[in-house]
Amino acid sequence: MASSDAGTSSGSEYQVFLSFRGPDTRIGFTNVLYHSLRDAGIRVFLDDEELRVGETIAGSLKQAIDNSMIYIPVFSKTYASSKWCLCELRQIMANTLRSGGNKEILPIFYDVEPDDVKLKSSLYRDAILELESEKKLSNEQVDVCREALLEVGAIKGWEVKKYKG
Repeated sequence: MASSDAGTSSGSEYQVFLSFRGPDTRIGFTNVLYHSLRDAGIRVFLDDEELRVGETIAGSLKQAIDNSMIYIPVFSKTYASSKWCLCELRQIMANTLRSGGNKEILPIFYDVEPDDVKLKSSLYRDAILELESEKKLSNEQVDVCREALLEVGAIKGWEVKKYKG
């Protein structure tokens, strides 16, 4: 894969980490975003582009998150129903807090409202409850996920429906 060395002098392997729910946005929105950023010379982590066959996904994702400077979560209808997406978001929030302002989150609300992410509607609330009832997340993990969603939901982001094209 072609990549840019821009930004690697800061010690970060990636400038941007994209967090998204594949079935919702991989083909189309996230693919276009990824290639647009890459074409602009930005080093972007995208799971299927960067993970090599045989690599441990959990470890590779954590390392990619830790080594990125900007996080772009693409919140979509089923983002909160994915244990992986929520784990990524928890790691993103932890890294951002630890960075002392050196890392940034730029949320995108794709086919959802910021209020969905802030748990003010049933969409994400129900998805998290489902993961908990299926024992995919512990009570403690659910609490951390809720907190992460509330925090990132409070960040001004882009609401895709407000833009044409």
